[in-house]
Amino acid sequence: MNWIYLAIAICAEVVATSALKASLGFTRLAPSAVVVVGYAAAFYFLSLTLRSIPVGVAYAVWSGVGIVLISVIGALFFKQHLDTAAILGMALIVLGVVVIQVFSKTVGH
Repeated sequence: MNWIYLAIAICAEVVATSALKASLGFTRLAPSAVVVVGYAAAFYFLSLTLRSIPVGVAYAVWSGVGIVLISVIGALFFKQHLDTAAILGMALIVLGVVVIQVFSKTVGH
């Protein structure tokens, strides 16, 4: 269940960060409300994961997956394209998350 909580935290953070861009510096009410609610939900569900997942592992997965998803959303919806170095760096982040999931004995599976 803790990995489901982490997935919810990641999704809430991605929604909140996307709305942050759309809020135009908190000048638009609806996207600003989504930011506040989204980040509150993200941190709440992240805190639930910390009951059994070590904080370093949970945060690495949360931030790493969030970075990649936000970059994809930025490219699709905000026309923010990444260069080769950025894509390579994100591929390394994904690889790091996979290594943690597959090989780490710190994480209970």
